[in-house]
Amino acid sequence: MPTYRLPVLVWQDYENQFTASLAEYDQAGIGSTADAALMQLKEYLSWFYQTYQWHPEPDFLDARLITYKVAVRPQYVVEERIYPCDETIPLRVACVYGRQEGGLLVCALPVFGIRFYYYDSQKLRDLVIAYVQENLKGMTPRELTRFLPPKDAALDEIVVNVSRKEQKQKYTPPIKNLSQVADPLGDPSVRKQFSRAWEREGEVADLVARLTSEKANVVLVGDSGSGKTAVIVDAVRQIERQIGSARSGPKDAAAEEDAPFERKFWLTNGGRLIAGMQYLGQWEERCERVIYELSSINGVLCVESLLDLVRGGGQDPSNSIGSFLIPYLQRAEVRVVAEATSDELDACRRLLPGFADLFQILKLPPLGRDKAISVLDRVATMARQNLRIDSSPAVIELVYRLFNRFFPYYAFPGKTAGFFSRLIESADMEGAAEITKERVLQEFIRQTGLPELFLRDEMLLREADVVDTFTGHVIGQQDACHTAARLVTTFKAGLNDPNRPIGVLLFCGPTGVGKTELAKAVSRFFFGHGENSGGERMIRLDMSEYSGSYAADRLIGDPYGEPSDLIKKVRQQPFVVLLLDEIEKAAPEVFDVLLSVFDEGRLTDRYGRTTTFRSAVIIMTSNLGANKFGEMGFDKRSAPSYAKESMSFFRPEFFNRIDAIVRFDALDDEQIQAITRKELSEISQREGLVRFGIRLSWSEKLVNHLASVGFDARYGARPLQRTIETLVVTPLARYLVEHLELRNTSIRVDVDSVGRIQLEA
Repeated sequence: MPTYRLPVLVWQDYENQFTASLAEYDQAGIGSTADAALMQLKEYLSWFYQTYQWHPEPDFLDARLITYKVAVRPQYVVEERIYPCDETIPLRVACVYGRQEGGLLVCALPVFGIRFYYYDSQKLRDLVIAYVQENLKGMTPRELTRFLPPKDAALDEIVVNVSRKEQKQKYTPPIKNLSQVADPLGDPSVRKQFSRAWEREGEVADLVARLTSEKANVVLVGDSGSGKTAVIVDAVRQIERQIGSARSGPKDAAAEEDAPFERKFWLTNGGRLIAGMQYLGQWEERCERVIYELSSINGVLCVESLLDLVRGGGQDPSNSIGSFLIPYLQRAEVRVVAEATSDELDACRRLLPGFADLFQILKLPPLGRDKAISVLDRVATMARQNLRIDSSPAVIELVYRLFNRFFPYYAFPGKTAGFFSRLIESADMEGAAEITKERVLQEFIRQTGLPELFLRDEMLLREADVVDTFTGHVIGQQDACHTAARLVTTFKAGLNDPNRPIGVLLFCGPTGVGKTELAKAVSRFFFGHGENSGGERMIRLDMSEYSGSYAADRLIGDPYGEPSDLIKKVRQQPFVVLLLDEIEKAAPEVFDVLLSVFDEGRLTDRYGRTTTFRSAVIIMTSNLGANKFGEMGFDKRSAPSYAKESMSFFRPEFFNRIDAIVRFDALDDEQIQAITRKELSEISQREGLVRFGIRLSWSEKLVNHLASVGFDARYGARPLQRTIETLVVTPLARYLVEHLELRNTSIRVDVDSVGRIQLEA
């Protein structure tokens, strides 16, 4: 049988009637004596709490009475003009002040029907004066007489005992709007979607205490993947278990389904709160209904991202959901538990000052090695018990090592535990009895695209072999291929800086000499081994498109705050080669954005959302200084110093963040001929020839002819590709469709004395 103690202000008016008014609510009793007024109010409260047992419990503690004098100036309004009186009327204002269980200070002026919250007890007098004067503003002397000081005012207390057994009919408050935009975290079907908060028992206990004892608004702050949602779910599990045990006897699942209002914690996000709301004021009206329904069940709103509340709802944070919730949070009419990273919390403070200060901060420190492995071991234990799928300690150690080595910027256990759980699911579907090292490696390769030689320490890698691979794709650029090979060997040895991109390279040289081709070769070597890689994994941006106004903003996101295509792609797959073509054409503010990417491997937008580039190879191409070659572009001794040209163009802080300036030389006759042979060889591998077993051969005369016709010193080898398509591929295609009987044979391509292409089967 709960007992409620409610502070009451009792006063006598000039007609000798007594009024007993609650300090916390607007209920009041009237009688010829103080006892009669108190008894009337007590009877009403006993009925009220007996009938509406879902109503929140009283929360006005340590009530005290103090009286302040407030001078109020009456006014007259004549024909829409205001005429203030010369003299003020002094009013003696009885104030009941105290605190709530969560620590928030509260003050009530029952005679005036005013209640407010405050933070500094030294400013209580000033706040009372301001509230009273604002409330009585514009009143005439006659209207002010109803607020004349009472004869006497005293603070009393009403004790209400509520018997649960006598309740004949339980009232089920409506939660239609709440159930549309949120899911009950206490529901087993919802809760099973989230993992357990292993190795976070201390944080779970701390959150339980803040939500039950302090009744506070809390924001969990930690890196993405640190287990913030899991901590909330486990805390809800404990709290609702305590609520269930406090009731008379356990309830079965069917009974719980019939009483959805018993679920106190509801999970949602900013998008769901405003979904489908098209017109002005619609989402505000929905949020008001949700707040009312939460209040009716004494519930708590759990939000997946605090930043979503600041971003969603309006054109700017001042019109956002967060701004709308501020007065409700201040008056403790709604309680919220939210999640945020440190950067997102800083963004909330910057974009909507005062909003984040309404929350207590519960930080989730990163898990160390031992705790991270312990989490994986508990996942493996559950798989062993429930699915009979075994995992050795060596497998668990391998999973931890791979993620610690190649995903050092992701917090444990997040993606690591998710990766291990997916391995278990796939093994269960395939009927495997054990998670092996080979299965771990193959799944990791599929996701990242990294070759096995990077994942196995026992596999050797010779730099000469890497150089041979690159020179097979890029002809005539030995120095550039050696630089790219050194990047590979450094990454293989694990000596690259984990807090920066894998490499930041600037490819300098004339157009058409292999800069883009080497970038593709690097992409194939690093990341061309995974799912949907297509042999290469590269994001290419033409930086001339980022030379105008707001170029930096477009690089990061759109005007509505949504991420750009670049950001979306890198977040989806961080193991990529980012090729920034013609970097010198970008706007100066774009270079400012790239500084943090090159230096820390991170890009943070105005909303505090961070994108990581630490698993990317960033390659810039530039033609700076290429016009200083000799007239035809073949004399390599006349080539400029690309490092000097780059240093004079880029600001020092930008230039110093580039790992290497990679030089690409102009091509000579022999190299052009080699490129021609390579292009012809690639034609022979096209599907139309391979399908019918047709082999392609050519003469050196054809090679010399194509090299002389297709090469232009100003544009490099690019016109050569168009020439081969025109002079070789087109006639070859015509020949094949005219001779459909050709199968498993050879076709020789030659050129006659006047430059006409000849085909012979």
